[in-house]
Amino acid sequence: MTATTLALVFIATIFWACSGGPLTTREKGAGIGALGGAAAGGIIGAATGHPGVGAAVGGALGLGAGALIGDQLQGQEVKQVDQQRQIDANQAELDRQQRELDRLKQQREY
Repeated sequence: MTATTLALVFIATIFWACSGGPLTTREKGAGIGALGGAAAGGIIGAATGHPGVGAAVGGALGLGAGALIGDQLQGQEVKQVDQQRQIDANQAELDRQQRELDRLKQQREY
């Protein structure tokens, strides 16, 4: 491994360790993209004689692509949570209406 690759991994590790909470889907995507891009860039850069530059460029491009993909996935997760909340609210309303109907039927029987 080159010094540049090690430095990038070290800096990424510091940022992840200091995040203070669980990683979001966007952050996970950015991290995976950065590491994958740095690895691919390092391999391609080694073939051309510049593994450090390749790793840096690949890491930056991977970071951007991973963040975009992670953002899309996170948006879908939020949408699913919102839909589930709406379903739960609708079910609660149906349950309330059923109880009201049962109460009215009992009053009518008396």
